[in-house]
Amino acid sequence: MDISLAGRAAIVTGGSKGIGLAIASRFAASGADVAIVARGRQGLDAAVKQIGATAKGRVVGAQGDVGIAADVQRVYEEAMAAFGKIDIAVNNAGTSRNGSFEDLTDEILHYDLEQKLFAAVRLCRLVWPQMKDRRWGRIINVLNIGAKAPRAASAPTSISRAAGMAFTKVLAGEGAPHNVLVNALLVGLIEADQHVQAANKQGVSIDEYQAVRAKDIPLGRFGRAEEFANLACFLVSDAGSYVTGTAINVDGGRSPVV
Repeated sequence: MDISLAGRAAIVTGGSKGIGLAIASRFAASGADVAIVARGRQGLDAAVKQIGATAKGRVVGAQGDVGIAADVQRVYEEAMAAFGKIDIAVNNAGTSRNGSFEDLTDEILHYDLEQKLFAAVRLCRLVWPQMKDRRWGRIINVLNIGAKAPRAASAPTSISRAAGMAFTKVLAGEGAPHNVLVNALLVGLIEADQHVQAANKQGVSIDEYQAVRAKDIPLGRFGRAEEFANLACFLVSDAGSYVTGTAINVDGGRSPVV
């Protein structure tokens, strides 16, 4: 399917690597103007250059930590200054953190909620009015399959992601009369830096690490970030105009619930 996002402007948090980079690249290659948000300047500049190599639209980088309210406001303003509008928002920032309940301090939970839930709430609060006014908007919240089926020792991520799924459904109901569509994509095991780091900590190669964990995946392999991005691109396009309020597993069948 040939999907065009020409004339649309998007902001993607956590956009300098992994899934966020793949989504931003797919949007830009499909014609959208794209602002990517990340904390590190060096990685951000490298990502802008990489995305720009195949982009049909403009690409800008906005440095900031979305766990800080003032930074969310600032990166939004930078994107607006570049494009004059935001049609598409992808809340992707935040890495997985897992541990036992007994080790879950208030500080750990608070930090996770700021990075994942509150960051999404704050960005949506900023883009929402203009999307309603133009009667066109798309929001994607990137969560993980623990939002539906949390496992033992999966906090704080499963807690914050479950809240993000509820937030998605609330927004979808309020946005529908204004043609503002809101969906969640739930990550399973997707190739990413965090898995490379985990393999290094275990003292094994990334291939060995993935082979062991892939045994729990019906498709028998990790997903690719580009596969995730393809679905995101469909949902934010006019082709996905009757899909809202969903939480779609992108996990090769790994989740025990649909």
